[in-house]
Amino acid sequence: MTALTLTPVRVRDRRPLGVTVAAGLLVLVVLAALLAPWLAPYAPDAIDLSASLAGTGGDHLLGTDSSGQDLLSRVLYGARSSLVAPVLLLALAALLGVTLGVLAAWRGGWTDALVSRLTDVMYAFPGLLFTVLIIAVFGTGMTTSVLALGLAYTPTVAKYTRSLALAESRKPYVDAYRVQGMGGARICAAHLVPNLARAVVGYLVVLFGEALMSLATLSYLGFGAQPPSSDWGLMVQEGQAAVVQGALLPALVPGTAIALVVVSFNVVGVRAADRLGRQAA
Repeated sequence: MTALTLTPVRVRDRRPLGVTVAAGLLVLVVLAALLAPWLAPYAPDAIDLSASLAGTGGDHLLGTDSSGQDLLSRVLYGARSSLVAPVLLLALAALLGVTLGVLAAWRGGWTDALVSRLTDVMYAFPGLLFTVLIIAVFGTGMTTSVLALGLAYTPTVAKYTRSLALAESRKPYVDAYRVQGMGGARICAAHLVPNLARAVVGYLVVLFGEALMSLATLSYLGFGAQPPSSDWGLMVQEGQAAVVQGALLPALVPGTAIALVVVSFNVVGVRAADRLGRQAA
């Protein structure tokens, strides 16, 4: 009698519906930002006072603001700065944070203590207040906001990277490269940092929604993007006055865009961080 051999069936990890919907929404937003010149029915800065605060209709699908500017066109063009600025912000934070985190974990001793105390002080200081202080010194604008928030996010990335680098630096392959005479800088650059890349990228994806919200807040307060920009945070600030007149769309449309993108990035980011973390392990 022949023995029956059972072959284990690998169950595929199904993607939750919420993650699929959030990812699809983000893809649409990115495509809308890229194709804004072809999708927008009007120029984002085209003023038509005769159509001021017009409601939804055939000429203006999402209505207009107090200057008669088409809200759909402004939101499409505003998606560009609203998405690109957080990427630049997190790139700066990653460059500085990963460098400090790996340096502290690799060198240890007084270097680790100095970096840890420095990041603790910056981490304890409210990030938005730190950013406002920098803007007060160097002036308003999106560039200053990106640089300031990049510095504000650096301690968070540095602390996370340090914890990963401490565990990674104790693995056998690091000792093997040391025995071969490879220098510490080369080991970190060629092997340690690449092995941390998946986990760090997953963490940055989680931070993207928060970075977008922080930049929108600065624009709303008048510190970030300046008129005639179509940045979503600035659009909410400009549409606030229309709410008193009973026109909700100028503030509601960009506010909804911010909320949907932030929530979508949080949903996708948690999923991405989990998967990338497991692959890195």
